[in-house]
Amino acid sequence: MQYDDVVLGRRSIRGFQKRPVPKALIREVIAMAMRAPSSLNTQPWNFYVVSGAPLDRIRAGNTERNLAGVPDSREFRKRSVGYEGAHRERQVEIAKQLFAVMNNERHDKEARQDWVLRGFRQFDAPVSIVVTYDRDLVGDDIAPFDCGAVTNALVNAAWSRGLGCVINSQGIMQSPV
Repeated sequence: MQYDDVVLGRRSIRGFQKRPVPKALIREVIAMAMRAPSSLNTQPWNFYVVSGAPLDRIRAGNTERNLAGVPDSREFRKRSVGYEGAHRERQVEIAKQLFAVMNNERHDKEARQDWVLRGFRQFDAPVSIVVTYDRDLVGDDIAPFDCGAVTNALVNAAWSRGLGCVINSQGIMQSPV
């Protein structure tokens, strides 16, 4: 596959097959992603590959806390207000497209809540890869920037090997889980 084919063809996948992903393939994708550039070659990223029973426990904990109304507890900075302007418009437009494809009507609160909970369950993917950096780098904007680069490389490497994926911050919004 040519680079242009990967970039232009890649899609964010939110529906996954139940088949496990071979560990060798996951290692290959991560090894390829680690070739991403980083500032001063610091390569600040860590990868946590989660599947099976541990991933099921994370999904259950995320869902339980979300339904109980527990506020998110991300370990990274976020805006104190929601997105506005063009950023919000993009969010709304993709939601409209997704809900239309799923025949999820605007008034169907239960179906919409199920969709939100699917995000907290990592869309039921067979594998979740959590990208982190060391706590001693907190407060510096370079490590998150570099982790963004490696995350982009990760999704493109996965796509080039026939694996669909999605970047999903919902799955880590309940850090204690």
